[in-house]
Amino acid sequence: MKRVLYLLIIGLLFACSDIKAQTPTPTPGTVPIPGVTPTPLPSPTPIATPSTATLPPGTLPENLPAVPAVAPNFESRIGSLPELGRVGVDLADQRSLTLNEALELAFSNNKDIEITRKNIRLAEFDLSSARGVYEPHFTGQAYYESATVPNISFFTPSITTVTNKSFVANGGLQAYIPNFGTVFNASLNNDRLASTNPISIISPQFTSNFTASVTQPLLRGRSFDLNRRTIEVARRNLTLSDVQFRQRTIDIVANVQRAYWDLTYALRNLQVQRDAVRDARAQLEHNQRLVQEGQLAPIDVVATETQVANFEQAVYDALNTVNQAENVLKNLISPERNDAIWGVSITPVESVEVAVPTTTLPAAVDLALQNRPELEVNQVQRDINKVDQRYYRELKKPQIDLVASYTSAGIGGSLNPAFTNPLGATCASTPTLPQCNPAAVLQSVGGSGTAFTDILSNKYPTYRAGIQFNLPLFGDKTARAQYGRSQVQGEILEDQRQQIEQTIQIDVRNALQGVITDEARLRAAAIARENSERQYESERRKLDEGQSDIYRVLDRQTALSAARSSELRARTELNKAIADLQRATGVTLQENNIKTK
Repeated sequence: MKRVLYLLIIGLLFACSDIKAQTPTPTPGTVPIPGVTPTPLPSPTPIATPSTATLPPGTLPENLPAVPAVAPNFESRIGSLPELGRVGVDLADQRSLTLNEALELAFSNNKDIEITRKNIRLAEFDLSSARGVYEPHFTGQAYYESATVPNISFFTPSITTVTNKSFVANGGLQAYIPNFGTVFNASLNNDRLASTNPISIISPQFTSNFTASVTQPLLRGRSFDLNRRTIEVARRNLTLSDVQFRQRTIDIVANVQRAYWDLTYALRNLQVQRDAVRDARAQLEHNQRLVQEGQLAPIDVVATETQVANFEQAVYDALNTVNQAENVLKNLISPERNDAIWGVSITPVESVEVAVPTTTLPAAVDLALQNRPELEVNQVQRDINKVDQRYYRELKKPQIDLVASYTSAGIGGSLNPAFTNPLGATCASTPTLPQCNPAAVLQSVGGSGTAFTDILSNKYPTYRAGIQFNLPLFGDKTARAQYGRSQVQGEILEDQRQQIEQTIQIDVRNALQGVITDEARLRAAAIARENSERQYESERRKLDEGQSDIYRVLDRQTALSAARSSELRARTELNKAIADLQRATGVTLQENNIKTK
C-alpha cells in the first residue's frame, strides 16, 4: 500500500512539472484573459556571430552590436483629457439638417454643379455663334485720295505732273439661303474723280455701278456644307452639355447622400462611445464597492480603470470621425470657404429607417438602360459622328457651282475747265468732228446726277452667267480618308456603347446585391446587439454572485459597445446602398424630386 501511494505521488509530481513546462509564460505588460490561451510570439532569428556556436546555453556573447537608444528621455505622463470639441465648430450653434435640405444646398451652392451649369451656357453661345455665320452682312468703305503722278502723255508734253483727287464710297450686302448653300452678293460702288489732266474732258467725273450676283452649288455644298455642319455639331454639343450636367448632378446627389449618412453614423457612434464610457465608469464604481465588500481583489479595479481609459480614447477617435464626415458634407453643400455653415455644428435629423426598394434584376437593368446619362452621352456622340460622316461624304463630290451676275453702271460729271483739245489743228480745219465738240460729249454723258439715274434706267447693263468648278485629277484622297476615318470612329462608338451597357449591368447587379447584403447584415447586427446586451447583463449578475470574474465582464462590455456601433453602421450602410442603387439605375433625381431644368 505504501509503495502504491509512493508511486502515485511521484506520478503527480511528474504531471505537475509537465503542465508547468507546457504552460505559456504571459508576455510582460499583458493581462491574461481567463479561458483564452495567448498565442506565443515567434522567436526572433538569432544573430549569427562567430562565438554563438561555442557559448553555453543561457549566456550572451560580449561582442554583440550595441542597440541604439530610441527616445531615451520618454516618460509616460498622465494628464487631463483635452476639450471634447471640433476644430472651428461652435458646438453651441447647432443646425438641424434634413437630407432634402442638404440636397437643395448642394444643388444651389456646389461649385461642380455651378461649373457644369455654366458649361451649358458656353454651349448655348457656341450654337448662337455658329448660326451667326448666316446672318446678312453689310460691308463698305469710304475714303478720300489725292494722288500726284508724273504726266507722260504724248498730247500734253508741257505738263510734268497731274493731280487726281478722288472720293470713293462703296457698300455691299451678303446674304444666304442655308438650306441650299446659296450665296447672294449685292454691291453699290461710287467714285468722284477730279483731275488736272488737260486732256480729261470731264472733271469732276462721277461713276457708279450696282452689281448683284448669286452662287449656287450644284453638287458639293448644295445639301450640306461646313457652316451647316458647325451648326449641327454645336446643337448636339448643347444637348451633350445638358446630359453631362444631369450626370454630374446625379453624382453630386449620390455623394451628398453618402456623406449625410456617414455623418449620421459618426454622430450616433460618438454617442455610443460616450455611453460606453458611462457604463464603464458605472462598472468601475460598482467594482470599487465590491472591493470594499471583499468580493473582489483590489487589482481587479485596475483592469476596469483601463477599460474606462480605452473607451475614452474611443470617444476621441469617434469625434475625429465626426469632424471628417462633417467637413466632407460641408464641402458638398457650402458655396465657399468663408460661408457661415463651416462654423456651425450640423445635426442630421433624417430618419435612418429608409424604405428598401423591391425590384428584380431584369427590371433594374431595363430601368438603368433607359435612364443612365452615359448612354445618352454616347448617343449624342454617335449623332455628332453621323454629322461628320454626312459632311465628309459631301466633300467627296466634285465642286461645280452655278454663277450669275448683273451689273448696271452710270456716269456723269462736268466739263473740265482746264481741258485742252489735243486735236487743236485738226479741229481748226474740221470743226464739225465729234472730237472737236466737248460739250456734245458731255451732253451724251450727262450731268453730275446722271450717275445714279443711269443705274436705275439700266443704261449700261452687264449680264453674266456661267459655271465654275474645282475637280481633282485623281480623286480627292483627303475627303475619302476623312470619310473612312469617320466611319471607323462610328464603329468605335458602337463598341463603346456595348461596353457601357455591360458596365451598367455590372453596376446594377453589384448595387442590388449590396442592398440585399446590407439588409441581411443589419438583421444580423441587430440580433448580435440584442444578444450582447443580454450577455453583458448576465455576466454582471454572475460577477455579483461570485460566478464570474471582472475580465469576462469587461470583455462583454467591449463586445456590447462594438455591437451597438456595428448595428448603426449596418443601418447607414444600407441607406448608402439604396442611394447607390438609385444612382446605378439612373433614378436619383426622380427619387429625390430634383429637376435640372
